[in-house]
Amino acid sequence: MKRITIDDVAKRAGVSKGTISAVINAKNSVKPATRNHILEIMKEMNFRPKGVARNLKNGFPDKSIGIIIKDLSYPFYTSIALGARKYADEKGYSVIVGSSENDHLCEKKFSHLFSAKDIKGAIIAPMVEGDAEIEHLFKLKMINYPFVLLEDVRGIQANVVAIDNIKAIKKAVKYLIDNGHKKIVHFAGPLQSYHTQERIEGFRYAFSERTLVFDKDMIVNIGSKYEESYAKTLEYFKNRKKKDYPTAIVCFNDQQALAVMTALIELNIRIPDDISIVGNDDIYYAKIYPVPLTTIKAPMEEIGMKAAEILIRNIESSNLLPPEKVILDTEFIVRASTKILNGNT
Repeated sequence: MKRITIDDVAKRAGVSKGTISAVINAKNSVKPATRNHILEIMKEMNFRPKGVARNLKNGFPDKSIGIIIKDLSYPFYTSIALGARKYADEKGYSVIVGSSENDHLCEKKFSHLFSAKDIKGAIIAPMVEGDAEIEHLFKLKMINYPFVLLEDVRGIQANVVAIDNIKAIKKAVKYLIDNGHKKIVHFAGPLQSYHTQERIEGFRYAFSERTLVFDKDMIVNIGSKYEESYAKTLEYFKNRKKKDYPTAIVCFNDQQALAVMTALIELNIRIPDDISIVGNDDIYYAKIYPVPLTTIKAPMEEIGMKAAEILIRNIESSNLLPPEKVILDTEFIVRASTKILNGNT
């Protein structure tokens, strides 16, 4: 397969190589109309700017993909990275992992680094919290750089691999309702996260399929970072009488669930005798939490493998492929952190 070069694009667009280079490097010296014309030509030709790739000593091309995760210490993301590596190895690609550590600027720097250094494409767990912007994702799209997101981002038409959050949370809440729980709350994650919104929807829909009535006060935003979730859990219970406690809390993820558990233990609230806890992800140490955690098991390795498969397919295609969206199912795992109540509770 002939590689499309900057000369080919310049010839097709009727401009100089310098003008093409200026567009690739986002310089302001090119008129908007010319820039848009060149970007369209780049897409039509499926051209991707070449970085500083070098061949290995054995003569084989150095093929690599990048992964930008949010938190290197959280097993959910490391398991996804391992799955991606497993598939990439089979296809002859190396994997470079970068962690944004929940820092938007760091994610942005990694995306620029990967695209500039001839890392062929990237799997990205995007930061969508607070006032984080997505300009860097638009830039990747502009230069036709292949990437796969691990979460939908509003305004970006991209490849996505994720779980069915709505279905997963519905299943967990319906399990609690069917086992006697009537006072259930959802401790939600970051407000701007698409995953947060999907999990809130799943929580609400579960009530529409049962006789209990949903109320907006059942949704409590406490974030996903451990320290923030711990502090906001203490604050939530501080001024509540025991009779007003929920009987069950459905958490945004397992990391948040651990923070909630820690706060409840400090408040002398027993799990699950006083309050049942449900997590989300089933990271490998959820089963050895202070109380083994009932949780929603995400197919983390499969997510990584599927994301790598889509990414490499796009990298190796001579044509621009339409975006793919793959939604994977989850499994509900019951452990000791939830309690079955009688129908009068």
